[in-house]
Amino acid sequence: MFNTLVGIEDLASHLNDADWVVCDCRHDPSDYEAGRRNFQEAHIPGARFVHLDEDLSGPKTGTTGRHPLPHPRTFALRLGALGIDDTKQVVAYDASGGCYAARLWWMMRWVGHTRAAVLDGGWDAWQAARQPISADPASPQPAAYTSRPGGAPVVDARFVAEHLHDKRITVLDARSPDRFRGENETLDPVGGHIPGAVNRFFKLNLATDGRFKRPDELKAAFSEVLGDSPASQVVHQCGSGVTACHNLLAMEHAGLNCSRLYPGSWSEWISDRSRPVAR
Repeated sequence: MFNTLVGIEDLASHLNDADWVVCDCRHDPSDYEAGRRNFQEAHIPGARFVHLDEDLSGPKTGTTGRHPLPHPRTFALRLGALGIDDTKQVVAYDASGGCYAARLWWMMRWVGHTRAAVLDGGWDAWQAARQPISADPASPQPAAYTSRPGGAPVVDARFVAEHLHDKRITVLDARSPDRFRGENETLDPVGGHIPGAVNRFFKLNLATDGRFKRPDELKAAFSEVLGDSPASQVVHQCGSGVTACHNLLAMEHAGLNCSRLYPGSWSEWISDRSRPVAR
């Protein structure tokens, strides 16, 4: 079972394994249809396309952030339509360092499915290794997925607000340093960060070849940022609950388990103007 990362050769050896399901999570936040177009042009053979906004997010209400979680049953039905049941090994990939694939990985855990991993290096590494690609659409056999919510711990805005001055809780912001400081904000109407949060840009989890750094390197880097805070007291957030999953995955890969996600993240936090903002 692979439950954090899977290598190119490991996936290649299981391409014809009926117990493995590959999900293409490529996405461009500036172009809604880019991922789907890229998938139609070429993808890993047998892969099913998963859209960030359509499949990995729920309806926006104006107070739930840019990528709110869907209802667990809605997500379970979508997994079933993709041919995923409780027994499948799921492998997610993208072309963005794993940040969108990590969202699917985390959501699989959220509904109780631990046999899920992210393809280390993603689409670029797959192509560089000259592995097979295809333009054929997948025709998955519908399955029944049994949702078991509560598998991955989450917190809401109320929890974060109530623990702003609690030194036992560390809020870890995955956005770029400039956005964390409140500079160059182009995605959300307010710049800044949650008071007391610390910054760990998710791209720092990757080596120069686009793959995740070694577990010992990641553990040392996160320990430097988090200090004595145990993983179970870390709350991950970003702009909308997507790239925060990358930090969560990196921590799990490093053996720092049981940290939590604030899915609404910054875009939800600022929807209530009474909540404080730091810059």
